[in-house]
Amino acid sequence: MQERLDAGGVIRKVLDIYVDQAPVLMPAAAVVFVFTGILATVLVVASPGLALVATLVGLIATTLFTGMVVELVADIQDGRRDATPGQLLKAATPVLGSLVLVAIVAGIGIVIGFILVIVPGLILLTVWSVAAPVVVLERPPGLGALRRSRELVKGNGWQTFGVIFVLGVAVSILAGILEIAADSAGTGVGLVVRVVIGVLTAPLSALAAAVLYFELLRLSGAPRPVPPSHGAPSSDPSSAAAEQPNPFGSP
Repeated sequence: MQERLDAGGVIRKVLDIYVDQAPVLMPAAAVVFVFTGILATVLVVASPGLALVATLVGLIATTLFTGMVVELVADIQDGRRDATPGQLLKAATPVLGSLVLVAIVAGIGIVIGFILVIVPGLILLTVWSVAAPVVVLERPPGLGALRRSRELVKGNGWQTFGVIFVLGVAVSILAGILEIAADSAGTGVGLVVRVVIGVLTAPLSALAAAVLYFELLRLSGAPRPVPPSHGAPSSDPSSAAAEQPNPFGSP
């Protein structure tokens, strides 16, 4: 019988890394989310009709940050814990275009899914949850990261959704408490609070995606890609991955 993903174990690992690596994660999150947080808030304040655009901006920022955090989690997997915010940003830079492309396509699909019946949005959110780590480590062409993410999640959809749901609820509760406290303090304070919320909570989502990726990869039996910054061969990772047997068969 195939081993299933341990959702509780993933959540515990995410929280452990969050606490242990906070001195690295918080500055890195600030680099990404201060600007995008302000932009998203301004869009919503300017016009409620721009809320979907603000949501898309947030999804893109989260995907980019997840790409940065993959390097940190890979280091921890290898027993190293010496990453800096600059190294995390450098790791995501070579695939910046691919990360943005995947984020936009996934974001539009998820938003449309939520608008339609909600359930399709949740399904897409789950099956594409590890697309950013795939982009950084496996570097498939085009939108191949979305297909590869679906392959990795297959067979562990409920467990993956459980991780996303539990952490999402925790983040929503924290954000709700802070926003309620800020609402009575004026728009300026509310803007600052929303940016702070993004910096504090974004690492949880990013770490969840990265840890899920490595756990799902392990369960699939596929070899773990070596981050390019660790001296991986210069051959095309996507071609190497294609030579591996697909543990799930044809999608």
